[in-house]
Amino acid sequence: MSLLTGKVVVLSGVGPGLGRALGEQAALLGADLVLASRTERRLEKMAAVVREHGRRALVVPTDITDEESRQRLVEAALAEFGQVDSLVNNAFGIPPMDPITTVGLDALRAAQETNVLAPLRLSALFADALAHARGSIVMVNSCVLYQSQPEFAGYKLSKGALAHLASSLATELGPRGIRVNSVAPSYIDEDVNRAYFDQIATETGRTREEVYAEKAAPTDLKRLATPEEVARAALFLASDLASAITGQMLNVDCGEFHA
Repeated sequence: MSLLTGKVVVLSGVGPGLGRALGEQAALLGADLVLASRTERRLEKMAAVVREHGRRALVVPTDITDEESRQRLVEAALAEFGQVDSLVNNAFGIPPMDPITTVGLDALRAAQETNVLAPLRLSALFADALAHARGSIVMVNSCVLYQSQPEFAGYKLSKGALAHLASSLATELGPRGIRVNSVAPSYIDEDVNRAYFDQIATETGRTREEVYAEKAAPTDLKRLATPEEVARAALFLASDLASAITGQMLNVDCGEFHA
């Protein structure tokens, strides 16, 4: 498949699970990658995977909550490739999983900085390049939007703001030819959630498989999406196959929530 051949994708939030899958799947679809996160060692590991698939990778250690660091990312991407076709905002932070009335304001502010303000500023800073390419922005949101458990409230606050941001950017940037869409995964079958399921299993005297089955039970497919499945959905929205799609939220949840 070559949905992204000739495209340059900027990926913020390069880590295990979905971050790795986004980088590898983009390379498999033909894209060159600009990789941004704070940890250079992690970036280099991702870059090696991209290069193994015959694509180019630029490593740019970046604190996406810092304006100067964000500007350096834009400058480095354009200096290396001369174009940017898609920005995938995958980086995220989760505040304490406590009732929102008990979460400290500093923790809530930190989540807003990473989950909302950083994607806003990256989108604004890359807008000229994206307009030239008639490119796209993909926000990685979450099905936490549809949850009401008290422990998810702080995270939901920032992801709700991100959903509104994506909608506003779609309207504002659309006349410049830039599409803005979101994907919303639920629980993903990857290492971080497996560790979380192990924790629940230990606390409740069950096995990880039983916890998995509990989390998968509300879905139509009775399973959880893999990181690769979520990544491919996000990259579809980044591709020219989605050229008339903007302002949309695509749930990638094996049918847990229906619009």
